[in-house]
Amino acid sequence: MGGCGHVGLPLGIVLASRGLSVSLLDIDEAKIKTVNSGVMPFREDGAEPVLKQVVGKNLQATTDANCLRSADIVVTVVGTPVDRHLNPTVNELYRNLDNMLQYIQDGTLLVLRSTVSPGVTKLVYQRIRSLGRDIDLAFCPERIAEGNAMEELVKLPQIVSGFEPEAVQRARDLFLTIAPTVIELAPLEAELAKLFTNSWRYLNFAISNQFYMLAETYGLDFYRIHDAVTREYPRMRTFARAGFAAGPCLLKDTLQLSAFSGNNFFLGHAAMLVNEGLPNFIVTELRQMDLANKRVAILGMAFKGESDDIRDSLSYKLKKLLEVESK
Repeated sequence: MGGCGHVGLPLGIVLASRGLSVSLLDIDEAKIKTVNSGVMPFREDGAEPVLKQVVGKNLQATTDANCLRSADIVVTVVGTPVDRHLNPTVNELYRNLDNMLQYIQDGTLLVLRSTVSPGVTKLVYQRIRSLGRDIDLAFCPERIAEGNAMEELVKLPQIVSGFEPEAVQRARDLFLTIAPTVIELAPLEAELAKLFTNSWRYLNFAISNQFYMLAETYGLDFYRIHDAVTREYPRMRTFARAGFAAGPCLLKDTLQLSAFSGNNFFLGHAAMLVNEGLPNFIVTELRQMDLANKRVAILGMAFKGESDDIRDSLSYKLKKLLEVESK
């Protein structure tokens, strides 16, 4: 299992709780020590009691890549981030893959778990075949919300995909040990399913944030209006509350979908302008209150509520904008 992070660790704990023998391979010795002591290195509801039950028995964290040699199944959580030009990059994924292939034995099932740009699973498949390796490859995207992984991993259907029937069947068998059902897709369909999900959420938040800005510009209370249109009105149940749409996935995956579309994903571009512009809008509104002579408290730096994850949090953008105003 790849790492002691937000994707690999909860999945490893749940698989271990089902009786599988799990090794968590990571390069962060501090995290490894924490996990092996039965303590979660980040907040994940319900995870630590289960970790304490399985660690040292059928789950261990290690820096030793030799654990890959005896693995029947290897799950990697390295995805395709976007670079400074806002394009997906596969360099890290390829480096990780080439390093793993030095240890992974033929006959192993290799599962790509993190989000990848459309078409990358096929490139990985071709890379493995070009090296003459007999490794089953599957793409099975994670679908959890941070903080709810322990519940969602065992309740939500899991998506599985692969180019060979044997790979798909082995992926089905793996995830049916924890999930109630699996959904089979072609690899490109599975890649887009993951990106569609996160982009849809990002667009949904952008609609609410745009409405929030419209209401606030006219001195109106957005939440009074939000309550009026959602209360006992089923057709508006998906109308999100306004707030920072941030974190390590939503913007990145919207950018990946944009790149895949040849930068013709106009709804996605508009959502980026709205969501990334919300901190600027807040500062503009605060200027009307003699902001330069005020002290501002930002209550929470994580990218979302009830979380300790600060990755790509827009609270830090707000903080920087406020610091400019104070100088």
